[in-house]
Amino acid sequence: MKVVYNWLKEFVDVPVSAAELASRLAQSGTNIGGMEDGKLGPVIDAEVTSNRPDCLGYLGIAREVSASYKLPLKSAPVAASPQNTVLVTGGNEQVLVEIRSPELCRRYTARILRGIKVQPSPAWLRERLEAMGVASINNVVDATNYVMFELGNPLHAFDYDKVRDHRIVVRQARAGEKMTTLDGVERELDPNMPVVCDGDGTRAIGSGVMGGRDTEISFATKDVLLECAHFDAGSIRRAARSLRLHSEASTRFARGADPEMAATASRRCAELILKLAGGELTTTVDVYPGKHAPKKIRLRRTEFLRVMGADVADREVESTLGLLGFAPVRVDEHRAAESLLATWECTQPSWRGDVEREIDLIEEVARVHGLDNFPPRLPVARIGAARLPHFEAETRLRERLMGLGYAEIVTIPHVAEERDELFRPPGVTPARLANPLSEEAGVLRGTGAVSMVGALEWNLNHGQRNARLFEIARHYRFDGDVAVEAPVLTLGATGFAREQGIYDSARQFSFADLKGDVDAIGLLAGGFAWSWNADRVAGGDSADWLNATRRARILLDKEQLGVVGQLARRTAERLKIRQDVFLAEMRLVPFYRRYSVAKQERRYEPLPRFPAVERDFSLLLPEGTRFADVAGLIRSLGIDELASIEAADLFHGKNVPAGKYSLLVRVRFQSHEATLTDAQIGDYAAKIVTALASGVGAQLRA
Repeated sequence: MKVVYNWLKEFVDVPVSAAELASRLAQSGTNIGGMEDGKLGPVIDAEVTSNRPDCLGYLGIAREVSASYKLPLKSAPVAASPQNTVLVTGGNEQVLVEIRSPELCRRYTARILRGIKVQPSPAWLRERLEAMGVASINNVVDATNYVMFELGNPLHAFDYDKVRDHRIVVRQARAGEKMTTLDGVERELDPNMPVVCDGDGTRAIGSGVMGGRDTEISFATKDVLLECAHFDAGSIRRAARSLRLHSEASTRFARGADPEMAATASRRCAELILKLAGGELTTTVDVYPGKHAPKKIRLRRTEFLRVMGADVADREVESTLGLLGFAPVRVDEHRAAESLLATWECTQPSWRGDVEREIDLIEEVARVHGLDNFPPRLPVARIGAARLPHFEAETRLRERLMGLGYAEIVTIPHVAEERDELFRPPGVTPARLANPLSEEAGVLRGTGAVSMVGALEWNLNHGQRNARLFEIARHYRFDGDVAVEAPVLTLGATGFAREQGIYDSARQFSFADLKGDVDAIGLLAGGFAWSWNADRVAGGDSADWLNATRRARILLDKEQLGVVGQLARRTAERLKIRQDVFLAEMRLVPFYRRYSVAKQERRYEPLPRFPAVERDFSLLLPEGTRFADVAGLIRSLGIDELASIEAADLFHGKNVPAGKYSLLVRVRFQSHEATLTDAQIGDYAAKIVTALASGVGAQLRA
């Protein structure tokens, strides 16, 4: 809502500048979208949340200012009812009001103004409406809009002479019923919409959406029927969305206008019309079948202390709640100042339907007092805190991934169904949302890969060419009629594995890098096994979105844990990704379970007293030979002093024969009993070279 600073001063004596006021309102919970200078002075753009319809009028904003600066609120600009007004509850010979659907209309007020002169509005009224973004129509219609902005309650004016039988009926719309609205469009109504009818037919749609064309005010109008009512918020919201008719009035009704304000707003608008258009007020009708007794809510200091961790003085509590309209009264037995047992009974004002519980009152006091005035403390827990079952395993997993250079991301699980289908295994039923946020978020992700690819795609499109990311999240599926929600780890990498340095050249991230990172994770659970068969492993998911020649499956205790590989070219082209992307996804429940077993099996071993010896083997290997085969052959020799085997370097290109590649294998030997001699190391090396030559056709490079 736009707030004209000088207009606001008619409701409260604002003691600060417009900029300072905007800052203070933001601190107390009213989001400020910006501020600009207009023809009438500074204009503050207040972004009012859906639970605060009271702030969609100057009176509500003024009440916030009043509470923040502890200033009295000026009396609303409403005159007393004229002496010749006839107050009735259902009507008289001039107008009869009948509410047939009290669940849709809690209150309906009508006033008859006779002998008025419809003409253009004066300059001051046109300028104020223009500042609010509303075009001027005539003095009667402008008066209804003006009062709506003042007090927050919508109004509607009918040409009294066009209301058949001088009768108003509020009811539900009938199936197939139609009406022509003020914009000249004939619209079909839904049965649950509230409509305002006369003796002949439908004349308005709940008056909070749009009025009917048949009874609109024109320059020939002499008598006016002024309506100010309260309609059910849900029905107006559905009607506005169904008919795509969103207006300032429907916004206020849809969020829940104040039913008690109807009579005040009607009286204020009648006074303004009489001032602008002349005439006299002859009849007032007020039908109020939905009146409720105000709710009582208690606020205890002990609960305030528990929630906020600090105290606020009695005077501050009572002043804040009083200025906001809650009329606090001390009801505890002791009544001692600043007592820990202090209790206030508050009356819920009609304009604050969002305040229903004690915690809501605590929030009101805290936000006006200033959240920055409370010390940062953890809230007192009512139950003991306990770590989640897999807290330690997940913590170690995060530490390992961060150590490997990966950054954690958190994404929402709502994704587009066509993107999810690219990665979802065949035969898996997606978890569709009944009320999606948008067309691009219609299902819950069936795999973690769809979210990870989206994150990498976003980074690439924003100029970040190098990324290594991980996410610990859940995927969602249906197994028959049973919903399955399982935690998964997803890795994603693209760009350089090593950037250009003084001594090292840049190197692109490869499948081998990703496999090495996954193996490093696997050490936490005792180590992974790998399946290089492109076919689906029993009990696992297919991964057709990965390159068939650069993908593998992770096995843990002979069970498929996940998949690792390079994004397939056809999938990358469909997503317009123009550089290599590598992905891994694995289920976490078996991993966590195996982590606990591996931790229990871990035993202390004393460090050897004797030095280790390393030997490097620069091998020429046929293309397609895996390091796992090389390491397996070396281990099969049964050398007791064999401590570790590592792949130190890999090279393709110049000086390497066609159909081969160069692999540098580093083998570490160490004995717990004695220092190894050159003769022993030479014997081990000879055995290794012979075994590799016969087993995988390896050759030592000169």
